[in-house]
Amino acid sequence: MKMRIRLIMTGKTDTGWVAEGLGIYCRRLSRYVNFSITEIPDLKNAASLSRDAIKAKEGENQLKYIAPGDHVIILDEKGREFSSMEWASMINDRMSHFPGDMVFITGGAYGFSDDVYARADEKLSLSKMTFSHQMVRVIFAEQLYRAFTIIRGEPYHHE
Repeated sequence: MKMRIRLIMTGKTDTGWVAEGLGIYCRRLSRYVNFSITEIPDLKNAASLSRDAIKAKEGENQLKYIAPGDHVIILDEKGREFSSMEWASMINDRMSHFPGDMVFITGGAYGFSDDVYARADEKLSLSKMTFSHQMVRVIFAEQLYRAFTIIRGEPYHHE
């Protein structure tokens, strides 16, 4: 069975141009890999919950979509940073060595629960800068697409 790459996101993509950009890169990625996105709905009555309670409930929802054999990478500001070439090499390496799906998770506004951190195999930072949860979706999809064009030696990336 061929590896799949999945992105689990908390909250809907509710900005039109973000949804459009995400759609563009999802279509482009379909040439290279079975890529899918799971949007976990925002919590109802979140205003009445503490930050820790929100993270815990979001974490429970995120973990429902992860199988035991999945390789889980959380998008976290304290994660490892890569150049585009290093990122492509990492993706290629993981696809060659891990039999399960590669699952990336974006956290909610307050980050990840301790349970999600415990389940993560790796942490990835897209930048030292902070991006909105909406922007991260497009940036991640574009960088994943860029990685596959580098792996295939296609002319998208210029170095």
